[in-house]
Amino acid sequence: MSQTNLEKPSEPDGVNWEEVQSTAEFQGLRRTLRNFVFPMTALFLIWYLLYVILADYAHGFMAFKLVGNINVGLVLGLLQFVSTFVITGLYVRFANRRLDPVADRIRDEVEGDQK
Repeated sequence: MSQTNLEKPSEPDGVNWEEVQSTAEFQGLRRTLRNFVFPMTALFLIWYLLYVILADYAHGFMAFKLVGNINVGLVLGLLQFVSTFVITGLYVRFANRRLDPVADRIRDEVEGDQK
């Protein structure tokens, strides 16, 4: 079996990663990421838990027909998928605007020291 797939990606020689991680810019990047990810995760989990609780304890509400055979439970279930795509889109937009420029600067500083 070839070792090629198991090899670590090449790292710049002589980089002190603890030093890079302790910089104010890196800490700000982590804080910015957490300030988006944690609330968004909590919001989604609450939304999902609400759906599960309604499905288990509010049978009448979830079975209420809106149009034809389409009921509230079906609509809320489909909205789970919609919310996942919306959150993904929001994260991509957020990362492109707020995370990637900072990460690129940090990477350029680290890789620039190696040249």
